[in-house]
Amino acid sequence: MTEAEFRRLYNSAFPILYKVAYRIANSGEAAEDLCQEAFFRLHEKNMVFPSPEEATYWLIRVVKNAALNYVKRKQRERRAYQRAFKEETRQTETGEGLLVKKETKAEVTEALNKLPENLRVVLIFKEYAEMNYKEIGRVLGISEGNVKVRVFRARERLADLMRDIVQTDIPVSGKEGGLQSGSKLS
Repeated sequence: MTEAEFRRLYNSAFPILYKVAYRIANSGEAAEDLCQEAFFRLHEKNMVFPSPEEATYWLIRVVKNAALNYVKRKQRERRAYQRAFKEETRQTETGEGLLVKKETKAEVTEALNKLPENLRVVLIFKEYAEMNYKEIGRVLGISEGNVKVRVFRARERLADLMRDIVQTDIPVSGKEGGLQSGSKLS
């Protein structure tokens, strides 16, 4: 691959690779590092692909796997630190709007992380990397129809998880001081 071809590939593939890595790793700095590492591996191995699209799909797979490994490693590190220091992480409140936004983002991320990996990955590719079904299928090595089914199932499960999260945040009437049906105010 010539330097000009590499530059074209880098310029065309980096935005999508960054989106994929960012949504999986939830860190801009980590996403940049993961993308750079994927391009370095491509250059280091001096790989040849029949088309730029094939190279892009290979890079997406590399970034996806590296990001998933990064998340697993960070989870292990976080558990180790929590065990070692027995400290809970706290978030500072800077304003109601910011707090609501943070909580919503955290709830969506929490729900997304609860999805099985095969559903989470297709949803990240579809919604955050803005890939079409055909591209996702090529990256994952599955049929376009299978991608559509997985995206549908992922959206359904995500909606269920979000409903569960929202319902646990809302106090239910009739419990601990609330009015029960049929009771009267005196």
